[in-house]
Amino acid sequence: MTDKQHQDLKEISKHIEVLLHASESPLTANVLKKHLSLSTEELAQALALLQQRLDTGVLTLHKTASGYRLQIADGYSALIQRVFPQRQERLSQALLETLSVIAYKQPVTRSDIEHVRGVTLSSNILRQLFDKGWIKEKGYKETLGRPALLHTTAQFLDAFGLTHLDELPPLPDMETIKALS
Repeated sequence: MTDKQHQDLKEISKHIEVLLHASESPLTANVLKKHLSLSTEELAQALALLQQRLDTGVLTLHKTASGYRLQIADGYSALIQRVFPQRQERLSQALLETLSVIAYKQPVTRSDIEHVRGVTLSSNILRQLFDKGWIKEKGYKETLGRPALLHTTAQFLDAFGLTHLDELPPLPDMETIKALS
């Protein structure tokens, strides 16, 4: 790569950084390539340069299911929580359990969730998950009443910093859970 090409890529990496700062949501590779007139290879090189530059600061380049975003490095989360405690959203145990069942067992019905959790599922919990955009209905189970099948969304993956469901931590086996009790 010539010095001119390297300088051009450095400038492109700055343009990517500007777009990521200005965007309210992650930007896909296709959006970046389209608006900056880049090839896949040029985008990869520019993103690598951006990451190198960010490595010396407090921001990181993070890839999620919806694309790329800038976020504050994990090492600063305690400071942020101390200074801005109102930013920390508390999710109830019931909401987290429900979301976990959906994420790990999808597609699931409301009845499936109730069976796994062993309690009746509050409509309020599902409403919160729908309102956050973390779950969606996608099809119906071919059974009596045709209940809706629930799935997680790309927004769920983004919220938890994942690019794919395969990145969820493995579920512990029942013997491990019993041993901890």
